[in-house]
Amino acid sequence: MLAKIISTLLPVFLITGCGTLYGRFRTPDIRGLNTLNMELFVPMLVFAVLADREAPLREYATLALAAAVIVLGSGVLLWPLTKLLRLNLRTFLPPMMFNNTGNMGIPLMVLAFGEAALPAAVVLFVIEMLLHFSVGLYMLDPRTPLWRVLRMPIVLASLTGLGVNLLGISLPGWLLEALNMLGGVAIPLMLFALGVRMLDIDFGDWRTGLLGAVVCPASGLILAWPLVLLLELQGLQAASLWVFAALPPAVLNYLLAEQYQQEPHKVASLVLIGNLGSLVVMPMVLALVFTHTAGITP
Repeated sequence: MLAKIISTLLPVFLITGCGTLYGRFRTPDIRGLNTLNMELFVPMLVFAVLADREAPLREYATLALAAAVIVLGSGVLLWPLTKLLRLNLRTFLPPMMFNNTGNMGIPLMVLAFGEAALPAAVVLFVIEMLLHFSVGLYMLDPRTPLWRVLRMPIVLASLTGLGVNLLGISLPGWLLEALNMLGGVAIPLMLFALGVRMLDIDFGDWRTGLLGAVVCPASGLILAWPLVLLLELQGLQAASLWVFAALPPAVLNYLLAEQYQQEPHKVASLVLIGNLGSLVVMPMVLALVFTHTAGITP
């Protein structure tokens, strides 16, 4: 089991480390790379996976519901703690709710459970992104118009891909192959960009960052346990949900905090120290998953 955990996490940390090492000696335009990834490569990946008729998305409805409960439930669960510690709700809660499904979640699930886990990973990513660009933006600015959400490439790709799949439309093989090749760029680029961002860690707010590194995965796992039992999730779907629940805050939280001027330095500490904390959390979660979840196809 130890060898399997290491073989799962090592590629993630190696690619992330390459980003950190490259960013240490160069100054790559990481914002431009992230924009390209989020506007082209990630939408292509999402559309290709969702539109593929071999992925029976109707079977993932329960998993999507569980993901939504974990995202929204984390905010509800941690709201009293935020009030008790007198933390800014708009600063602390979004990073605790919206996790790193893109940069870390998709690569980790595919490496841990094989290509068969990609549809589940993408469904989880889509749910997290849709909630982030709707509920998350509303939390930062209640005046955010709906049209801004609907015109985002990731949202358009998700809705179009779901429509193609559910309507049973067959896409030409050459088109799916091209989309998969473009989408294949997204996963390593996510990890590389995460590595570059690790250089921006601000330890000035380390206490808040350390708190977030503990309660973010803890709240997700507390919610995942009854959901797996109540919704009778098994195999790959149960394993993917456990990993999803334990993921650290998404890097996107920092980008949005910067855009909305919502204490970006504190959010940076929450995000980046939380991602460092995943070095401890994820091996333990993977050990739990490999031990207790049956029906996983490696």
